Amino acid sequence: MSSELMDALKQLAREKNIDEYEMLDKLEQAIGLAYHRNPELLEALEDMDNDLRVSIDRDSGRIHVFEVFREEPEDPESPVIKEVDVTPAGVSRFAAQAAKQVITQSIREAERETIYDEYIDRVGESVTGTVQQSDSRYTLIKLREGVEALLPPNEQPHNERYDHNQRIKAYITEVRKTSSEPAIVVSRTHPGLIRRLFELEVPEIYDGIVEVKSVAREPGLRSKVAVSSREGGVDPVGACVGPKGSRVRMVVSELRGERIDVVPWNDDPATFVGNSLSPAKVQSVKVDADTHTATVIVPDDQLSLAIGKEGQNARLAAKLTGWRIDIKSRAQAVDSGLVGLVDSETPGEEFDGRCVAVTSTGVRCRNKARPGGVHCGVHQKEAVDK
Repeated sequence: MSSELMDALKQLAREKNIDEYEMLDKLEQAIGLAYHRNPELLEALEDMDNDLRVSIDRDSGRIHVFEVFREEPEDPESPVIKEVDVTPAGVSRFAAQAAKQVITQSIREAERETIYDEYIDRVGESVTGTVQQSDSRYTLIKLREGVEALLPPNEQPHNERYDHNQRIKAYITEVRKTSSEPAIVVSRTHPGLIRRLFELEVPEIYDGIVEVKSVAREPGLRSKVAVSSREGGVDPVGACVGPKGSRVRMVVSELRGERIDVVPWNDDPATFVGNSLSPAKVQSVKVDADTHTATVIVPDDQLSLAIGKEGQNARLAAKLTGWRIDIKSRAQAVDSGLVGLVDSETPGEEFDGRCVAVTSTGVRCRNKARPGGVHCGVHQKEAVDK
């Protein structure tokens, strides 16, 4: 191999950020492997089982092929290793063929390492890409030329379908090395995606004035986001919602219509639990730190809203706050003996004289309460029996 070719290899290594000595080591191994497959050279070896060693001078590029064999001395613990130069005349031809393969492989490995180094530090960030392929097994998203991310089925909301060349945002959950290309795994269901989307749409979050404290999500259906402000006078909920709802609407649009409730975070658990049940109005919250349970009392007409369809609102509130939440209507609280008549009334309201019991269908009883009580004759008996 000429010194010119050697200089070209070194230049290429610098341009592609490849370790030139590592590349030359691989080239030596590749040439040795090529000679092992050469019948003419093998016939010249003293022993077919002997090893070959290829040496490339790092300055001149001169190639030598050595046959390596062992001699057993009188002292078996100190074997003698000998080498015989068996460099054939056509060494340059083999070197050129091997060099092409090694260079191609080295460039691919260097590119894989570059991609891995670029994205391993971006786990937990959002990325924007173009859908390249989508089927029941996986969806491939092109992040940039030569870089694709994998969106597995279990990281896709059940109501989303993706079209070719469609631009979408996703959340990087994992980057790992593989035998081919680095595997970049992304998600459209991770709660972190909502954090990043709000960060993109709300300057106050990006600047650190408003903080997303927690996120609870049922992908494709509904999410709750708790936010707080680090500066007095800044309304964190208003900042996230935006003028006429413009900011939260952009996030909802990216999530294909997923409903988002933005609620104020509070370091008082009772207050935070009450806020988390928005849009339902909460009358009172009692927390038990020992059982980490919050008992929430809501007006009778707010019970269904507080619980939500199939329990969704209550379930998301529990995820958002980390508290187990037990929701009762005011009538149910009175029946259970949790609050007295005065305590059961919302401050400033007068008892309307109507039975406070809620029927099995969730509708408040229409009968008048008995004098001195809060139940009609029918439900008074039920309350006593309980």
